[in-house]
Amino acid sequence: MTTAEEAGRLRQRYARRHVLARVGLYLAAIVAALSCAAPFLWSLITAFKQNRDLYNPQNNPFVFNRPPTADHVTYLFTDTEFLTFVANTLLVGILVVLITLVLGLPAAYALARLDRPWSGAMAIGIFLVYLVPPSLLFLALTRIVVAVGLQDSTWSLVLIYPTITIPVSVWLLMGFLKNIPKDIEEQAMVDGYSRVGAFVRAVLPLAYPGIVAVVVFAFTLTASEFIYALAFVAPTDQMPVSTGVPTQLVRGDVFFWQSLQAATVLVAVPIALVFTWFLDRFVAGFTMGAVKE
Repeated sequence: MTTAEEAGRLRQRYARRHVLARVGLYLAAIVAALSCAAPFLWSLITAFKQNRDLYNPQNNPFVFNRPPTADHVTYLFTDTEFLTFVANTLLVGILVVLITLVLGLPAAYALARLDRPWSGAMAIGIFLVYLVPPSLLFLALTRIVVAVGLQDSTWSLVLIYPTITIPVSVWLLMGFLKNIPKDIEEQAMVDGYSRVGAFVRAVLPLAYPGIVAVVVFAFTLTASEFIYALAFVAPTDQMPVSTGVPTQLVRGDVFFWQSLQAATVLVAVPIALVFTWFLDRFVAGFTMGAVKE
């Protein structure tokens, strides 16, 4: 056997292994994608099912056994205050994200540039605040909300949620900013910028992945948080989605399952799409945001 023939067989063997590896990779990706999409697809199918189709135990729950109907989706928009809940959630989410960035970025930058041996421990201590259970903070936060006159108002959530989002954001952004060389802002100050100007013009553009991670985290938390929203907001017209939808679609032991599933899809899918769109930056923000000594 010649060397050329051996080389040819090796190339064929490598090509077969390469093809098998790629087929296995694609199969694993398809299975993972279907596993992630299955709850949304099931919710979508359920939202358009008739009552006779949904509540018959003999029917297949994963397909339409009777013609689909949009009555339950229409009911969500016409007989509940779903759009009001969405508007309240967007208002709270946007304001909480802005407050988190305005307070968290300067704090993280100061700690990142604070050249002291205890700065890392301080960052971890700030992060530990996030781990305190809401039940322990509930009474203290209740007194604050009542003192400022925000009880039973959407604005109480705007006041409370930053106490959850800012600690995580400071910890995350501090580790990320530590990876940005000080030479960049020093060069900006040599060019005539102040410390604040150097931070805004030179540092923030490089911290974009970390900022995206903070925005996604803060908005997702405000959209899904339940305990504080249930405790501090009682009027229906002030409720966010997380409490407003179950309040109007769960009445005693009667569950409006199709409308509940429709609300789930309408709220969760846009957030999932935004998360997927910024996934690379989100992962980069968390991986580069590890606090280093």
